[in-house]
Amino acid sequence: MSAESTTATHDGPTALLRRLVESAQFRYTIVALILVNALILGAMTYDLPRTVERGLWLVDQIIIWMFVAELVLKFAAWRLGFFKSGWNWFDMVVVGISLIPAAGAFSVLRALRVLRLFRLFSVMPQMRKVIEALARAIPGMGAILMVLGLIFYVSAVMGAKLFSGTHPEFFADLGASAFTLFQVMTLESWSMGVARPVIEVHPYAWVFFILFIVTTSFAVLNMFIAVIVDSLQSKHFDAEAERLEAAHDEREQLLEEVSALRRDIAELRASLGGSQPSVSSSAASKRADSSE
Repeated sequence: MSAESTTATHDGPTALLRRLVESAQFRYTIVALILVNALILGAMTYDLPRTVERGLWLVDQIIIWMFVAELVLKFAAWRLGFFKSGWNWFDMVVVGISLIPAAGAFSVLRALRVLRLFRLFSVMPQMRKVIEALARAIPGMGAILMVLGLIFYVSAVMGAKLFSGTHPEFFADLGASAFTLFQVMTLESWSMGVARPVIEVHPYAWVFFILFIVTTSFAVLNMFIAVIVDSLQSKHFDAEAERLEAAHDEREQLLEEVSALRRDIAELRASLGGSQPSVSSSAASKRADSSE
């Protein structure tokens, strides 16, 4: 067998596997399995008859091994390139947790098996874009977290100094004060539960709470939303730029092909034009010979 035929037989199944794992039907099948698995995991939290519980467990195990088969197919299609994708590593970890027996010291993994539902992030392109945008927003969010942490620390120390004597249940120390201010920041029962009891004893305490809420809830937390939205828009603009660049490259390639075609036509016309005089001269010589 020749080298060319060997390469063809080797690349044929690989290309077929790549088309299979990248097809929409394959992706929709995996999504359907994940959704069915989600329903099964939810149903198994109830007190079910033994036979039903056993049947659900069996279906759950079948789905897990189908996930393993999916990863094997992807590895066979991409070989070592399979490990270059962070989403493939994520899928391996999630599926691997499901394969570890949840008994003894590993009983905590029984609760972690529900993490396999997060595989929707890696399967659905739309959800994957959102996660990637959130990951890109982490540096900007880190700076905002530092600002928020500084505001929290200063406010917690001030709260402990000002209100620990009259309201130790809220501001006994730095930790209790920070937890109380976190409740205030989330606007969870902050008025009736925290602020009003303190204001009854300290009439001017409303200034402290209003400034803290405006600074954290309305300013800093909205910065988080702004950073995430900006990251999503940046991701969208990058995708649009890639699409326009691909369209531009395709247009340039078409223009080059048209230019090459025009050159070929010009050369063909030139060759035909150069041969025309010789044909005319030969015809004239034939007429002269016949007249003689």
